[in-house]
Amino acid sequence: MNTIFIKSLKYCIKKLHENKVIAYPTESVFGLGCNPDSKIAVKKLLFLKNRNINKGFILISSNYSQLVPYISEKKILNKKKILLENKFFLTYLVPAVQGIPIWLTGSSKFIAVRITKNKFIKNLCFIYGKPIISTSANISGYKPCLNNYEIKNVFGKDFPILKGFLGDGKKPSKIVNLLTGEILRE
Repeated sequence: MNTIFIKSLKYCIKKLHENKVIAYPTESVFGLGCNPDSKIAVKKLLFLKNRNINKGFILISSNYSQLVPYISEKKILNKKKILLENKFFLTYLVPAVQGIPIWLTGSSKFIAVRITKNKFIKNLCFIYGKPIISTSANISGYKPCLNNYEIKNVFGKDFPILKGFLGDGKKPSKIVNLLTGEILRE
């Protein structure tokens, strides 16, 4: 890992602990994220994106164990292997644990989760010790940001950005219901 990445990694983790929103590269576009358990951080994210709380968010993680506190494992036992072996750029809709905050699920009893393949965000989640919210880096209804310059242009020159590269995905992840196989976003 290079020095620029490590410095930005430490800075972004600090900002996550301070309930701030950060930007980071994903498999296809830059994302915005925050601590999924912080109402303060999520309110900031909703405001930045001009997004309705009833939509819910994706949780992105470095590994399956980080998702366990948010998902109902009993309801996915026979499908857990699919989630673990996610060989493609997929986000899965899975049953959420009871009592999970509305900002994560929206008006649903399911939560969207993805174990990332992007090494930059994978390292961030691993060192942070938990998943983060993942949503495209844009104001709702506008095109997602694809580089640091666009992030700074839209969200301000001092916005915390994890340095790294986008994956080779051409559009945001496909969302699939893990239990039914139904495709919710192509």
